[in-house]
Amino acid sequence: MKLLRQRDIPDDKYSNAFLGYGPEDTNFAIELTYNYGVDSYDIGEGFGHFGVALPDVAAAAEKIKAGGGTITREAGPVKGGSSVIAFAKDPTGYMWELIQRPQTKEPLCQVMLRVGDLQRSIDYFTNVMGMKLLRTRDVPDYKYTLAFLGYGPEEDNCVLELTYNYGKTEYAKGNAYAQVALSTKDVYKTAEQIRAAGGTISREPGPVPGIGTKIVAVIDPDGYKWVFVDEDDFNKELEEEPKQQ
Repeated sequence: MKLLRQRDIPDDKYSNAFLGYGPEDTNFAIELTYNYGVDSYDIGEGFGHFGVALPDVAAAAEKIKAGGGTITREAGPVKGGSSVIAFAKDPTGYMWELIQRPQTKEPLCQVMLRVGDLQRSIDYFTNVMGMKLLRTRDVPDYKYTLAFLGYGPEEDNCVLELTYNYGKTEYAKGNAYAQVALSTKDVYKTAEQIRAAGGTISREPGPVPGIGTKIVAVIDPDGYKWVFVDEDDFNKELEEEPKQQ
């Protein structure tokens, strides 16, 4: 990845760093938040992993190990399938799935969350959040089912991977995972549409203190937070904040 930009908000005592495989206006990015004086977080068990698509997972795993990183699962076929994957753990404990795929314009390709009722979540993300159900996969031998949803095909976009483990209806969320952010033309209209579709607004639409970008936040049925960001405000944010060279 590349460091795309950084910002410090001393009045609210936090700093951000944004990283990704391409510009933020065209690619999915990771937002890291450091809250002054906080040196550890509870990741919980609801957040699963980020997925990264790579042409050679075995070579990537070896490179991570050579750089001092931790591989928790060596490269090999996924349980009950043929896709080649590996897993790495970053210094703060987040898991990263390395997925062997041909070259793609969006290597940062998945966010995996565990859910307690898969159909409920599919209905929410399609009817309330406007995503499309791309595919599902049931693996009865290992007692789990997957659903992949997004705003475009998996080959070119970052998608949401939902995991339902048979019989597990709740997960401890911890305090590390914050949100997934999505862009919208109008946060006020988006809030109205989400309410009309039966969604829950956790933060009314309006500007973020210290930044000015307008957002609206929602909570999904499993308690995960999602933020819609005003597209024009976000583009101004990118123009005004210095980019990393």
